[in-house]
Amino acid sequence: MHALFDDAGKFLAGRILSEAENSAQIELDSGKRVKVKAANILLKFDKPAPAELLAAAREQAGGIDPALAWEFAPEEEFGFAELAREYFSASAPPAEQAAMLLALFEAPHYFRRAGKGRFRKASAEVVQQALAAIEKKKQLQAQIDAWAGELAAGSCPQPIRDQLYRILFKPDKNAPEYKAVVEASRIAHEAPLALLTRAGAIASSYQFHWQRFLFEHFPRGTGFPDLAAPEPPADLPLAEVQAFSIDDSATTEIDDALSLTGLGTGTVRLGIHIAAPGLAIQPGGELDRLARTRLSTVYMPGHKLTMLPDEVVQRYTLDEGRANPAVSLYVSIDEQTLAITASETLLERVPVAVNLRHDQLDHIVTEAWLADPALEHENTPQALSGLREQLTFLYRLARHLKAQREVVRGKPESFTRPDYTFRLQGQTGDEPDGSETVVIGTRKRGAPLDLIVAEAAIVANSHWGQMLAEHGVPGIYRSQASLAPGVKVRMGTKALPHAGIGVKSYAWATSPLRRYVDLVNQWQVIACARHGRTAALAAPFKPKDAELFSVISSFDATYSAYNAYQAGMERLWTLKYLQQNGIAEIDATVVRDGMPGGGFLVRADALPLVLPVLGAQNLARGARVRVRLGEIDEIALDVNGTVLERLDDPLDARDDGPVDEGDGGEDDDGAVAGPLAIAVDVQGDGEGSGEAAAGEGAAAGGSADNPAP
Repeated sequence: MHALFDDAGKFLAGRILSEAENSAQIELDSGKRVKVKAANILLKFDKPAPAELLAAAREQAGGIDPALAWEFAPEEEFGFAELAREYFSASAPPAEQAAMLLALFEAPHYFRRAGKGRFRKASAEVVQQALAAIEKKKQLQAQIDAWAGELAAGSCPQPIRDQLYRILFKPDKNAPEYKAVVEASRIAHEAPLALLTRAGAIASSYQFHWQRFLFEHFPRGTGFPDLAAPEPPADLPLAEVQAFSIDDSATTEIDDALSLTGLGTGTVRLGIHIAAPGLAIQPGGELDRLARTRLSTVYMPGHKLTMLPDEVVQRYTLDEGRANPAVSLYVSIDEQTLAITASETLLERVPVAVNLRHDQLDHIVTEAWLADPALEHENTPQALSGLREQLTFLYRLARHLKAQREVVRGKPESFTRPDYTFRLQGQTGDEPDGSETVVIGTRKRGAPLDLIVAEAAIVANSHWGQMLAEHGVPGIYRSQASLAPGVKVRMGTKALPHAGIGVKSYAWATSPLRRYVDLVNQWQVIACARHGRTAALAAPFKPKDAELFSVISSFDATYSAYNAYQAGMERLWTLKYLQQNGIAEIDATVVRDGMPGGGFLVRADALPLVLPVLGAQNLARGARVRVRLGEIDEIALDVNGTVLERLDDPLDARDDGPVDEGDGGEDDDGAVAGPLAIAVDVQGDGEGSGEAAAGEGAAAGGSADNPAP
């Protein structure tokens, strides 16, 4: 005697060796013997052989019409053998009975399981709904197959184009657009990103990186709601100074300006004036919520996304010819020794006489021009000539302050590489489209105007950081425990030393129009200026306020992401510069060895570009080499090279050491394209960890509109 039984939803058949009351010992065709509960034995038969019965049942089950079987089925619960006798004949043999069992089991939309071998027919309404769902699924699969075919053939359907960045980075893996991309990748035997690029889904490398950034950080668009710029307090006194600012020509958010009075009297009064949107924007108000959503202005070559609406920026920026609200730090300085003897913080309106643009003036305002009053440059602006004496003193003061900080740091600050500037020629709209011609320029870090602004910002940020601590008012600080390798700059609420700068504490407060942390700190500084010893009671944020920690967490992640995007776009334009100028070889310096695969990293001598190379074995860090560039991948932001020759004498090779970025910046020797993980899994389980299909790079240098202090 043989038996057909249910083994966890799988139907098996074999020869019965022995039976007890509740179980049976059954031998399968493979020779394996299994113990089967009596309740799981669905059919006993003496012929045909078990294997023959299963084969015949599977063949006959395919010919059973489930709709017809549903018509034959009784309304009450029934067994498969009963329905087989109704469907086939009253003498349905075991093979036909087994065939009906398989057919019922595979038609859950018609029949519901009611026990071992028992079923109940679904209602007509349920059957209709199920059949409609099956038909819809068939149509959806047909659509997926059609889209996959188009992609594999090199054409991108519009629905996939519309969902491109969601498919690549945050997909719904059950969505038909996603499934079509996966299927097309399998058909074409091509990586998803390469497939989509070939199919025209990615209009250009620039749009790919730009739209990806917007999808990640500005999913609701970059526009601002219609909010009026709040008016500052009407009772602010007018400062008795004529201030000036020093910025890049592209800067529209002029946060800071300087003034100097008392030259020749023995005591000089330096004013560091910071735009004061914090006097009008209320914590918790609509503009505050908006600024906290963005957290910072986003910079990139040829474009930027401001933290605050343009109306607010224009109302509070320190434009020349106006007297706008400012939080002013005045420090009294001994003209001879340059010692700071006193300080005070005032809330006022500050007249700005002129906005100096360093990219237009750096060639004039040199150390020699400042040291020799007789030295003249052709076409020197009158406004600059009128400030020559003040700039000379400020440069002397800046060098003195830098030297004092270097004593605390324990070593000099070293800026061995320039800042790079990007200008896009042929840009017609507010933002680039990727077709522009890029011009890359350089600006020496530590140039006189740069040093004056940087040191003034450090004075203000460190002084206000200490003032907050002394008044018991919490703030957001940047600190660095030491200059030891691997010790990074941290953000927190405690006034701790910043070893990288060489100050007791450092709180960003000089850029409130473009960084949310600075706006928060400005609110706290304003409370100190207004309320003195009772400032802790009046300040918007109290000690151990959870909101401050929330701001720090959000800002740190967002600011890093924005900077990474800026670096990536600068790398993209650098790669375009290579192509536009037909540059196939560059001079570079070895900056790191021991990369995966035995490669080396080099930094271009005259461009903001770090790239991996082959052929640099046995070359020490600091060796200068000639490199032939390989193929450029603008989507991956990737290029590699091959060393052609060594340019320097091995005996003269130098170790540049880590980058020293004033604000504790990290060594950027690793600023090179890395893996870009996309979320399209072509392995078939739909839950893969993604595919390293391309790379996202970073470039050395930063925007002149976004200086470190």
